[in-house]
Amino acid sequence: MKWNNDNEVVTDLFYLVNKNEEEIFNSCYENQLPLLLKGPTGCGKSQFVEFMSYKLGKPLVKIACNEDTNATDLLGRFIIKGGDTIWQDGPVIRAIRSDAILYFDEIAEAREDVIVAIHPLTDHRREIYLDKINEVVKASNNFMVVASFNPGYQSGLKEMKPSTRQRFVTLSMDYIDEKREAELIQNISGVEFSKAQALSRLANRIRRSENFDLKATVSTRILIHAGCLIKSGINVREAAHVAIAETLTDERQVVSALIDIIDISL
Repeated sequence: MKWNNDNEVVTDLFYLVNKNEEEIFNSCYENQLPLLLKGPTGCGKSQFVEFMSYKLGKPLVKIACNEDTNATDLLGRFIIKGGDTIWQDGPVIRAIRSDAILYFDEIAEAREDVIVAIHPLTDHRREIYLDKINEVVKASNNFMVVASFNPGYQSGLKEMKPSTRQRFVTLSMDYIDEKREAELIQNISGVEFSKAQALSRLANRIRRSENFDLKATVSTRILIHAGCLIKSGINVREAAHVAIAETLTDERQVVSALIDIIDISL
């Protein structure tokens, strides 16, 4: 089983362990250490966290960090309900109270007030002070903080501060090898293995090339999208055109170059 933010059970989770990430995750959980996953977009960071929440039998609360979400949104606020003013916990506090895995996706995108607010949760205190209701919410030994970020994508203004980085154990993740990536594409999209392997081979060719000025390279995620299109009957090349070339860039010359390498490879 797998848990979503509403603590509802969902299914159909597939993840291939690449190196020692499962061992590191378990050790951090046992020692109440926050874990930071760093790696390129679409390499499986979020899927890995979901996989580990399943393995540990724990609910997962996921927060997609962005500049529009402030600390109040995450910690809680007073609301009007039935004519009464009541306190409503935010997702961070609900995660602590339910002994969940709290996952901050792309934490470098979070506002400064959010980072400051969660600092006490990521050090020896493992607590949050709610000043509006004068309550200290302490995490139990069964609660864990996990965060992720893509170091290659971040601009200079979005780099994580050392004071935040050093609160975490950091695990570097990357794309898996061609054969295992093809197995992953096949299992999730349902496309036949030979076509999944051709997509992974194409991706690695683009990843190794220095001819494309891309902000982000071919992720396993968009290969799975291509696999789903192929499985549903879309021509292999056309699926790669729309799922890979058009997704990676809006520069028409680069799109054309990507389409050329797709047509040669597939």
